[in-house]
Amino acid sequence: MGSAIEVINLTKQYTNVLAVDRINFEVEEGEVFGFLGPNGAGKTTTIRILTGLTKPSGGEARIFGHDIHREAITAKSYMGIVPEESNVYHDLSAWDNMMFTGELYHISRAERERRAIELLEMFGLYDRRDEKVRGFSKGMKRRLTISMALISNPRLLFLDEPTAGLDVQSTLIIKSVIREQNKRGVTVFLTTHNIEEANVTCDRVAIINRGRIAAIDRPENLKRTIQSAQSVGVAFDKMQLVVVKDLEGIPSVNEVRKEGDKYRLYTEDPPMVLAGTWDYARVHNLRIISLNTMGPSLEDVFVRLTGIAVMPKEGGT
Repeated sequence: MGSAIEVINLTKQYTNVLAVDRINFEVEEGEVFGFLGPNGAGKTTTIRILTGLTKPSGGEARIFGHDIHREAITAKSYMGIVPEESNVYHDLSAWDNMMFTGELYHISRAERERRAIELLEMFGLYDRRDEKVRGFSKGMKRRLTISMALISNPRLLFLDEPTAGLDVQSTLIIKSVIREQNKRGVTVFLTTHNIEEANVTCDRVAIINRGRIAAIDRPENLKRTIQSAQSVGVAFDKMQLVVVKDLEGIPSVNEVRKEGDKYRLYTEDPPMVLAGTWDYARVHNLRIISLNTMGPSLEDVFVRLTGIAVMPKEGGT
């Protein structure tokens, strides 16, 4: 298969800001491609260029071989776009939103009705198809937005933070549909702040920082680039008795992070830390509920490559 997206020396210069700095990457047809970056990294600008909303200052962006600006109509005909904020019409019903979107894509009435029924059922919205969207929850509006983006049977689906702030049911439905669409051959370009979502969803991930691509690879390959970020995860039966400073004193521990009801002890020598953790538990009369070694996470890669500040260490119990 060929490339769904080709980005060649893409640049965007605003008055005093170089938002995108000569970036290059390709998205293969049929893959789920994650695009990650901290706020202000150039992520949104890149997406706006790829979807034809912003003109680049230099370079090229091609969608299935068609330049997004010189051949905009053809390039856009391949796309379904789900913006970060749901773009539904609140005073229309879910059904009318679907019909209106189908008309914009010049889909015949019979075909758009068939697709609307299929998609609204898929997203659990068919029983409420005649209700005005104004009364829908955020998750329902998000599901409808994705339904609208899929009505044209796009070959390429842009998803900008599709599950941000949603309820569990909507998140699970959306993730399931993304997987199903990809199985059918749809290429997915996904931006997300949820690094774990990218880790379990994407075939490859690009990390952009300060307008430049810091890395592109499969999540597992990215993790292998920073083997020094190994860690030991531990949970104790009495959290209130655990003092982070004491955990930091275990031999070979470089850093300690509290993650929910667990602690993550970063180290270059996991066996030494495992032994020290057992000693710590015995001395403080604690029972270990879970204990395991962990390799670097995609979050560790993201932090290392972007240099973003992490939360301050816990200083108390």
